[in-house]
Amino acid sequence: MTKYQRFLTFLITPLFVTLVFTCSSNGSDDSGTPMDNDIIPSNLVLNVDVVGADATNPNGNGSGMVNIEVSATNAIKYDIKFDNSPAFESLTGIASHTFTESGTVNYIISVIAYSSTNNSISTFKSISVFVDNGQFQLIWSDEFNNNGAPNSSKWSYDIGSGGWGNGESQYYTDRSENVIIEDGLLKIKAIKENYMGSEYTSSRIKTEGKFDFTNGKVEIRAKLPGSQGTWPALWMLGANFQSVGWPSCGEIDIMEQTGWDKSTVLATCHWLNQADSSNASYGTNVAISGTTTSFHIYSMEWSETTIKIYVDEVEYYVIDLNSSLPFDNDFFLIFNVALGGSLGGTIDSSFTSDTMEIDYVRVYR
Repeated sequence: MTKYQRFLTFLITPLFVTLVFTCSSNGSDDSGTPMDNDIIPSNLVLNVDVVGADATNPNGNGSGMVNIEVSATNAIKYDIKFDNSPAFESLTGIASHTFTESGTVNYIISVIAYSSTNNSISTFKSISVFVDNGQFQLIWSDEFNNNGAPNSSKWSYDIGSGGWGNGESQYYTDRSENVIIEDGLLKIKAIKENYMGSEYTSSRIKTEGKFDFTNGKVEIRAKLPGSQGTWPALWMLGANFQSVGWPSCGEIDIMEQTGWDKSTVLATCHWLNQADSSNASYGTNVAISGTTTSFHIYSMEWSETTIKIYVDEVEYYVIDLNSSLPFDNDFFLIFNVALGGSLGGTIDSSFTSDTMEIDYVRVYR
């Protein structure tokens, strides 16, 4: 039996009893018109609060708890039913329920309001509730299914040149020549061309000001450029970057690859060394084949105590966190392909263009 069938059964049964009771007790004409002494409930309102629901956790905080409040004019009692749980009577219209099925599940809450003459009206609401079972809940994603420019509600751009603190050679643009979605893939393309005083162009997109989060899992499926001198990166910065600067804001490099070694990828965290106000970091690398010819999944799991980084679900990086490190605040995502600089190195003299392709990015709480 479906949820809607259960709901209709719940509504029809008491309504039938009500009609029988009305006919036997008060009488009615053949048309079913209520008698003059019938009191009919009206203005039935059902308010549902999924505990902990907000913009980041739209289906609740994982507790599964739901609070409801029902009201109706001329009502003296309510029958309340939380999905397939037994119905119960409430005189106040205030009730709570805790769902226990793991994950995000759709439920129906249905209510009937009764008057003193046992006349009734009914309503219901469909809700989604998340129950934390130790698994991750998807809270944000981009599947890159719509051709054209990246979704402006999710992404913005860093524009310009100047080395970006690493001696890089490219000028970042928002042009379709450098960044576009095609065939279900986000493509960031580095090109050798004279543009705005630079010899190369590329793109750097970010979710700054549009999406950030604290603690969770990031999963990115990507294929990397193979040309010498290209420096692809999938990374994150602290959302307070504009106010405190780098490295005080913290940086999490989920994946970087040097311009001279396309058989390994790097993971690094950066922060401010309070002792001498210098950049402190911890990083490591892992050998991986086919980074430029095949798609691989680069992921990070970030809790209050650790950051762990994986390639194709194999962990190769972990750092223990503490209160002295800036990894207890919101971070935003950045994807880019740089050219040259400290990790790009020497750019191949025959380089013309190369592309990083991203199939999807998913963030879980």
